[in-house]
Amino acid sequence: MKKYIILLCIVMAGTSLLLAQEKPIKVVFDVTSDDTAVHGSTMRHVQYMSEEYPTSKFQVVMYSGAYDMVNKKKSTVAAAMEALAKRKNVAFVVCKATIERHNIADSDLIPGVTTVPNGIYEIFTKQKEGWGYIKEGK
Repeated sequence: MKKYIILLCIVMAGTSLLLAQEKPIKVVFDVTSDDTAVHGSTMRHVQYMSEEYPTSKFQVVMYSGAYDMVNKKKSTVAAAMEALAKRKNVAFVVCKATIERHNIADSDLIPGVTTVPNGIYEIFTKQKEGWGYIKEGK
């Protein structure tokens, strides 16, 4: 009988841990780098996280030096970004002011990428709403 009680406790503890890991999270990724290695690692992080936590939400906010990351003519991660953007739990947004400053038209953006008026404000808003924050970089 003692063995069954111990086994039941172990099963209940394991179930509790699994359920705790299933709780959805919300994460905003901040990308400002022009470094293509950073762009690639961002795609890997988002891919892994969105697969591992399918009920969670992930948003990548790009601004400043990351403008080529979303430019379908220059991006080294265009295929990965387009594929990930099709997932219902992943969003890619770029700062409208940044792309305007670099003369990138909306039609030059990778399919699935949308714009926000201000990348920094977008991140601030997400954090205010309780989203976790990850700064992508080296």
